[in-house]
Amino acid sequence: MQLSPGYSSPTDPRVCKLKKSLYGLKQASRQWFSKLSSSLLQFGFIQGKSDSSLFIKHNSNSFIALLIYVDDVILASNNLVDIVTVKKFLHDSFTIKGLGELRYFLGIEVARSTKGITFCQRKYALDILQDSGFSDCKPVAFPMEFTLKLSANDSSPLTNPAQYRRLVGRLLYLTITRPDLSYSVQALSQFMANPSSNHLQATERVLRYIKATLGQGIFLSAHSPLHLKAYSDSDWGGCIDTRKCITGFTVFLSDSLISWKSKKQPTVSRSSVESEYKALASTTCELQWLIYLLADLKVPHPQAFLLYTYSKPASNIASNPVNMKEQSTFN
Repeated sequence: MQLSPGYSSPTDPRVCKLKKSLYGLKQASRQWFSKLSSSLLQFGFIQGKSDSSLFIKHNSNSFIALLIYVDDVILASNNLVDIVTVKKFLHDSFTIKGLGELRYFLGIEVARSTKGITFCQRKYALDILQDSGFSDCKPVAFPMEFTLKLSANDSSPLTNPAQYRRLVGRLLYLTITRPDLSYSVQALSQFMANPSSNHLQATERVLRYIKATLGQGIFLSAHSPLHLKAYSDSDWGGCIDTRKCITGFTVFLSDSLISWKSKKQPTVSRSSVESEYKALASTTCELQWLIYLLADLKVPHPQAFLLYTYSKPASNIASNPVNMKEQSTFN
């Protein structure tokens, strides 16, 4: 916040005392959310326990869910009259612009049919290719060579690392609807501090794969039983610089993929059993959070979720802690 011309002086430094929040300040986003959430709570909404940006209002005849991302809002309900009522309340309170049925949100394209909902980021992917000069590149069938092992010091560093950082950051956002990119982008994001020519070459291969799979996304079926199941896996010492392992999991609601992750574990594992057990723990946390989310949305999930792993010893420890033989290699 700068003073108006004529008020500043090197010998008499002054500051402004604001009476309310001002757009552009570092506190502005928090103050805006506080204002919006308090208004919604007064209107009768309940803040979700699983996500503070989710607000729910329900009674015997209708259900309304409102999801907030800064000043972008998604509103869903089984009653069109309730949607009109909430939109009028928001417009009277803040002056909003309604965009109609959800088709595009934060770079994500949404298509609905009687079979379900499809999410993709085709336009966003096209923008990445165009900005990177890869619009006419030769496509490839997979994003990263299976035998490729990237290292922090395997080639000469880039003279301008900003390009690499910007590109990997955009690819990270693309993984919102592209689980097939999760492992590759996770590997590339390890070298943001000091990227090299080999890292950039691997990133360019990901772009060529995106060229071959522009319209790929995720599909949520409208006709399937709601039952959570997950698949967990881990390598052992996959990072050649730190010897840390990579956790990977996918979570399905019936046959629809709803959550996934590929991430380096925070500590070094002494055995493959330990790394698989850590992956199981991370997957279990994600499943439990999803159960809380379903409860917020008033979706019953009475049965236990299913969790699959390729490691029999890790499964034995998870199902029965008395198996001390398998536990002897980790804490």
